[in-house]
Amino acid sequence: MKKGQKFGTQCVHAGEVPDPSHGAHTTPIYQTSTFVFENAEQGALRFAGKEKGYTYTRLMPNTPTHTAFVEKIAALEGGETGQTFSSGMAAITAVALSYLQQGDHLLSTDVVYGGTYELFSSILTKFGIHVSFVDTSNLETVKKNIQRNTRIIFLETPANPTMMVCDIDEIGAIARDIGALLVVDNTFATPCFQRPLTLGADAVVHSCTKYIGGHADLIGGIVVGKKEFINGMASVVNSTGGTMGPHEAWLCIRGVKTLHIRMEKHSSNAMNVAEFLEAHPKIEWVRYPGLPSHPQHEIAKKQMSGFGGMISFGIKGGTEAGRKLMNSVELCSLAVSLGAVDTLIEHPASMTHLNVPVEVRRKAGITDDLVRISVGIEEFEDIIADLDQALMKI
Repeated sequence: MKKGQKFGTQCVHAGEVPDPSHGAHTTPIYQTSTFVFENAEQGALRFAGKEKGYTYTRLMPNTPTHTAFVEKIAALEGGETGQTFSSGMAAITAVALSYLQQGDHLLSTDVVYGGTYELFSSILTKFGIHVSFVDTSNLETVKKNIQRNTRIIFLETPANPTMMVCDIDEIGAIARDIGALLVVDNTFATPCFQRPLTLGADAVVHSCTKYIGGHADLIGGIVVGKKEFINGMASVVNSTGGTMGPHEAWLCIRGVKTLHIRMEKHSSNAMNVAEFLEAHPKIEWVRYPGLPSHPQHEIAKKQMSGFGGMISFGIKGGTEAGRKLMNSVELCSLAVSLGAVDTLIEHPASMTHLNVPVEVRRKAGITDDLVRISVGIEEFEDIIADLDQALMKI
């Protein structure tokens, strides 16, 4: 990949060359579980880590298909390398198990995906890892909750589903001062609009299920960072087996080729939808980083080049009104997940964040009236028309 090429060009070309075996233009799917060695000596060298190459698809670096995908995302994020996983949760789990041990402290954003909350609060704590969930949009709160044993600061920004934004640069400085690692879930923004590694993060995680894949047809995850960080995960990755399949890796490569085009459309559509909702008499409040009314709008402008396709809002009438809205949409799909080319709408308190205790949800701003919408790439006029007709039925 030539230095200086623009983001969209990297989306298309980074990490890929014509297949050396037969000259295939697109990266092949290496649908294999194992690799043949030229001789016993080569096999021994590869397993000992003294020769580069592939051994077994569960083991790093998996297959050439995975390598192409990793190099592509690493180039987009500004990282050195990465590792793929069977899901975004598998990626976060691997980071936690690689860099936390009994007695360590994890400081996390209080507003995180429900699966992340359960991993941190119910599973890691079983192994003697201490976890604190705090409002990481407030730097003083972050500083006050640092402990002598804080090993990782974990941010989700923008946060799911409240759209809270954290100052990555400032929190990165805090992490460096105490010798902790800063890990950022960049799923909502993608490297198209936010590059945490250039702002001081040590690692970036993605649920590739979302915008990276982009078409709601795969499950996957990835971690990107410096070689030292990724290599430090090898034991956990190889032993726990949360590996992305070759076909999913290929689907991710295909998805990323249009990431820059899709994200621009997601973002422009979301801004139009957010402005429509903010002006609607039946809407109580709207949270979208691109709106001046967003509490962290200035921070979002500082660290993001675009504001993405995710919006949360509350409807006058609370939960029942929200249920009526979601049951009345026609173009939008009532479904969890996000980042698909089509618009998805859901109710976090009863769906994606149901496993978060009620008092914790409410304290973090995940109120019962909150509706989350993942704005697709349809024409925004049609998305607005669908929401408008559904709101008229409330």
